[in-house]
Amino acid sequence: MMLARRTVTALPLRTGPACSRSSQRLQFSSTTAARADFTHVVIGGGVVGLAIARQLALRNGAAASSSSSTSTTLLLERHGGVGTETSSRNSEVIHAGIYYGASSLKARLCVRGKQLLYGFCAAHGVGHRRTGKWIVAQTRAQREALERIERLCSGELGVPVRWVGDGEVRRAGEGVRAEEGALESPTTGIVDAHGLMVALQGLFEDAGGVVALNSPVTAITPLGGGGGGGGGGGGGGGDGDASSSSSPSPKGSAGWELAVRDAATGETSTITAETIINAAGLGAADVHNMIVPPERRTRLHYAKGNYFSYAAPLPRVSRLIYPAPEPGAGGLGTHLTLDLGGRMRFGPDVEWVESPDDLAVNGARMADAVAEIQKYLPGVDASCLAPDYAGIRPKLSPGGAVGTGKGFNDFIIRMEDGYAGWVNLLGIESPGLTSSLAIGEEVERLLYGSVTPS
Repeated sequence: MMLARRTVTALPLRTGPACSRSSQRLQFSSTTAARADFTHVVIGGGVVGLAIARQLALRNGAAASSSSSTSTTLLLERHGGVGTETSSRNSEVIHAGIYYGASSLKARLCVRGKQLLYGFCAAHGVGHRRTGKWIVAQTRAQREALERIERLCSGELGVPVRWVGDGEVRRAGEGVRAEEGALESPTTGIVDAHGLMVALQGLFEDAGGVVALNSPVTAITPLGGGGGGGGGGGGGGGDGDASSSSSPSPKGSAGWELAVRDAATGETSTITAETIINAAGLGAADVHNMIVPPERRTRLHYAKGNYFSYAAPLPRVSRLIYPAPEPGAGGLGTHLTLDLGGRMRFGPDVEWVESPDDLAVNGARMADAVAEIQKYLPGVDASCLAPDYAGIRPKLSPGGAVGTGKGFNDFIIRMEDGYAGWVNLLGIESPGLTSSLAIGEEVERLLYGSVTPS
C-alpha cells in the first residue's frame, strides 16, 4: 500500500502471518478483535470518507489523552489519490438543504453540514464563497413547485429563503429570466472541493490517522458471533456457534478481517479492525455485498451528469441559477454554477449509464442542455459552450428522484442489522459534499452515542 504523508514504520504490530512489504508499505497481522490492528477502518477516501476518518481520529485523540489505550484509524482508498471519483466531479455547491423532507437524513445532515462546512472553511483557509442562489420558474407548475419549497423552508426546515420581486429580477438579474417568479436561497454557496479534501486529509493525519492509497478491499469477514445477518464473500461465518447460546452475539462482535490488495504489486494483506465504515461511494454496494448473504445484496444505479464550460464574457452572472425542480427528476436541472474565479459552467444533466467508469462527456447532449439553459438565460451564446467534464451519482433506485415525493431515496447511514461494529453508507450522492462533516458526526454517534467536538 502506498501511504500519503504519514510514516507508519513504527506502528506496533502483533505476531502472526503477514505479507512481507517494503518500507513504503504497511505490514499487518491477523489478530483477534481485542488486539486488532486498527480501531476503525474507513473504506473509501472521498470527501465523506475523509470527513468520517477525521472525526473518528478526533475521538482517538480524546481517548488517548484520557487513558493509556491506543486508538487508531485507517483510511483505505482504492485509487492513487483521495477524492478522484464523485467528490471531484460535481458542482462544488454548498447546498442550503431546501429540497428534502424535514424528516429525512438529507435535510438534517445538509442543514447541519452547511453550518459546519462554512465554519470549517473559514477556520482552515479553504476557498469558499456564499454566493446565494436563485431558483427560477417559467411556468405556473414551476411556480407552484417554488411555493412548496418556500412553505417547507419557512414552516419545517427553518432554512432562510425569500421571494425576489419582478423589479429586482429585471434590475439585478444579470439577464436571468424568471417569468413566474424567483426564490432566493441566501445561504447557498460554493467551495473548493479539492482544497477541502486536502485540509481534511492533513487534519486526519496530524491526528494520527493513516491513509493507504492504491489499496482496494477484496474481501471482508466478520469475526465472532453466531446469529443474525449472515456472512459474506470474505469467508463469512465467524467463529460463533448459534446453537451454543440462546442469545448469540452478532457477527462482527469480535471484530473484522479485511483482505486488502496492493494495486501496484498485486500482493494481498490481511488486516483486522474493531469497526469498519463503508464509505466507498460508487463502490459501496460492492463492499456491502462482500459481507451480507445473497438475499441482502444490493446494487447501485449510475446517474451521469455532463457539464459544459462557457467561454464568452457575457452574460456574466454572479450567483447560482437553478431551474425549479421537476417532480421525480433524478437531478436539479441543468443549472448555472460558478467556480471561485467567477467562471460560469452549466450542468449537470442526468444520463443513466451502466458503468461508473463512463466519464466521457456526451457531447450529443449539448443541444438539449442549450435548450434548458436558454429557458432561464436567453442571452447565452451557444457557440461558446463546450463539453467540460462528467461525474457519476450513485443512486439507490433507477430513476431515483432528488427531492421529496415519488422516487425519492434518502441517504442510508446505519448500523447493519445482525452485525456489530459496521456502519454502512449507501446512496451518498448530492448533498453529500455539503453534508460530509455532519455525516462524520452521524457515524461517530452511531458507533459511540456521542460526538467529539472539533
